[in-house]
Amino acid sequence: MKGIVFKSTGSHYAVRLEDGAKLRCRARGKLRLAGVRTTNPIAVGDRVEVERVGGEEGVITRILDRDNYIIRKATNLSREAHVLAANLDQAIIVATVRHPETSTLFIDRFLASAEAYGIPATIILNKVDLLDEEDKMLAGALAAIYRGAGYPFLPVSAVTGEGMEEVEALLAGKVSALTGLSGAGKSTLINCVEPGLDLKTADLSAAHDTGRHTTTFAEMFPLRSGGFIVDTPGIRAFGLVRLKREELSHYFPEIFRASRGCRYYNCTHVHEPGCAVREAMEEGAISESRYASYVDMFDEQEDKYRR
Repeated sequence: MKGIVFKSTGSHYAVRLEDGAKLRCRARGKLRLAGVRTTNPIAVGDRVEVERVGGEEGVITRILDRDNYIIRKATNLSREAHVLAANLDQAIIVATVRHPETSTLFIDRFLASAEAYGIPATIILNKVDLLDEEDKMLAGALAAIYRGAGYPFLPVSAVTGEGMEEVEALLAGKVSALTGLSGAGKSTLINCVEPGLDLKTADLSAAHDTGRHTTTFAEMFPLRSGGFIVDTPGIRAFGLVRLKREELSHYFPEIFRASRGCRYYNCTHVHEPGCAVREAMEEGAISESRYASYVDMFDEQEDKYRR
């Protein structure tokens, strides 16, 4: 029998079979993602083969080939990776200017990872109802940066409903994964789109202005408009996995476009003369924050090569 994993707790998996039946499954043997040590060899969205072992219990015997997946490391020092979700039509990062603050480096790491695994990405800027005038200027600057790089950028408020029609249209008929910092409001957004789910939410920590984990395990939910949405646990870091240093510029679309004008075909865009990327950055065609993220990630990958 074949089915799709719609919830993963790390030791047991909820699988929806092709006929609509649901099984609570465990994995048989050592199922691994080729070449990568992962904390979760089976991810939400995986297509699997299962055997029923009685009643509503089953065993996953095989993971079918993935179209794609979004993967991260919790920290730069971690040797293990975590697959957030598999077989996606799109990946969405829920960011916030304040409460909590999402850095451009965090956003750029997510976007580069999505590009590397062939997943279209969108940025949703949540909690715009909380922005003061200075914050609104920063939100406008972020919109210019990421729209200029070619990414959809949607300012929304799950509290007031601002921008939620665009979010519903974005999700309709697609398999989408939402990720972001703890406290960015992923579960609140999903509740706004699909009120009947009534996902658990929590206030920010008053002491540190950071989110409290309310989504413990990734889970996939069907949408009335068609398609599915994957709610993933909030994270505080997005470490890169298996991104080659010499290919990193390919995962920044505006840098890749500008690189065609570089003097050297193997330009790293860090120190070489005649670099069209640095020229474009100096002229304002590429944002300084995006270029700084690229250099930070390039240096990180270079350090790994030296170990």
